Amino acid sequence: MYNPASKKAEEFINHEEITETLSYAEKNKRNVELIDAILEKARERKGLSHREAAVLLDCDIEEKNQEMFALAEQIKKDFYGNRIVLFAPLYLSNYCINGCTYCPYHLKNKHIARKKLTQADIEREVIALQDIGHKRLAIESGEDPKMNPIEYILESIETIYGIKHKNGAIRRVNVNIAATTVENYRKLRNAGIGTYILFQETYHKESYLQLHPSGPKHDYDYHTEAMDRAMEGGIDDVGLGVLFGLDKYRYEFTGLLMHAEHLEAVFGVGPHTISVPRLCPADDIDVADFSNALADDIFEKLVACIRISVPYTGMIVSTRESQKSRERVLHLGISQISGGSRTSVGGYSEPEPAYENSAQFDVSDTRSLDEVIHWLMEMEYIPSFCTACYREGRTGDRFMSLCKSGKILNCCHPNALMTLQEYLSDYASPETKELGEKLIAKELKRIPREKTREITEKNLELIAKGEGRDFRF
Repeated sequence: MYNPASKKAEEFINHEEITETLSYAEKNKRNVELIDAILEKARERKGLSHREAAVLLDCDIEEKNQEMFALAEQIKKDFYGNRIVLFAPLYLSNYCINGCTYCPYHLKNKHIARKKLTQADIEREVIALQDIGHKRLAIESGEDPKMNPIEYILESIETIYGIKHKNGAIRRVNVNIAATTVENYRKLRNAGIGTYILFQETYHKESYLQLHPSGPKHDYDYHTEAMDRAMEGGIDDVGLGVLFGLDKYRYEFTGLLMHAEHLEAVFGVGPHTISVPRLCPADDIDVADFSNALADDIFEKLVACIRISVPYTGMIVSTRESQKSRERVLHLGISQISGGSRTSVGGYSEPEPAYENSAQFDVSDTRSLDEVIHWLMEMEYIPSFCTACYREGRTGDRFMSLCKSGKILNCCHPNALMTLQEYLSDYASPETKELGEKLIAKELKRIPREKTREITEKNLELIAKGEGRDFRF
């Protein structure tokens, strides 16, 4: 039976509940009275149930869809303003013992170059990332207990945090590694990680088992229950996601929201982030082999409906998406993006030769970080490298309570401006610096509290003069 408070995957991601929800949504996709009631509830900014959200996703009334898009945009502004947080992935190793049919890291792939960074390699990569301005990383690794044990991950985190180069420093390390034990999650927490991220790939159990025919990831229940173990291990912030295109998007959307509801029911706090990757080409992977590819208009509506349903949760889109695609979904709910990314093992400090391809997927948005920042500011977004909440202990339910109340804006806006000034002073091209200084001058006026504005102005001056870094509220 469906039970969002259960610790069993088959009960909190219940197949019968999903199929009943999809049937209900299909029957009511043109029920204007119900749709209006759901939209009215959504305007309260407290979120929607998975069943209510499924009705909105299925709705094919153009006028109502436009209402959804407008509401998603407004909710995004209400909770996150015009800030966009930037990060970069850092692939530590692509050794993997799983048989995932959609990932080039799968064990049987003999074409891909297998690589694992040494700690000296990691130092070079991190310095290269610092030298272009990054402050926040998401480390990635294939699942291989011998090649990539938890001790290797912990040592790598310690190395990353320990590297200080010129004005550069990595201030938050998020971790995207395979499902593991409560004990190992506790070790990650003690290592000072930011968010633990794990994509479900697909919530459809039958499809999941077919897509993961071998290796430890074949265990659907163990994988799906990983976030419970992570939070039991003391990790406050967890990040959900599915790989859209593996199975039918309506099923995945419903399962994703049910997972968020489960975390709320059990731990009192939902996911810190939700990622929305789409299947894309990679070595040994042909997207034509998968019949559930997601069209752009459906992708945009998914983003909007997720934003409406979980208004407090950060949403991430990576360089899997093109510039055009990212531009279309930014205003619909996305609050974090990667920039200047490499999906190979190594590649930031020295370009990878074509014959040594170790990438997990082909990057669609190949622009430099500076180009991405300039692009964001042209659209009047504030590129943010802020990590203040994590470093001030505003995580988990503390972050969510502030976010839901809107009070988080009192520190996020000035913190974003100060981290942007760091980037402009230390790394930006002349054109980007000029544009950024104009944006900061404009945005300063939007800080409502006079005292906060005065402190921010003083700190911005110190940063510009090279007399201070890492100020935060």
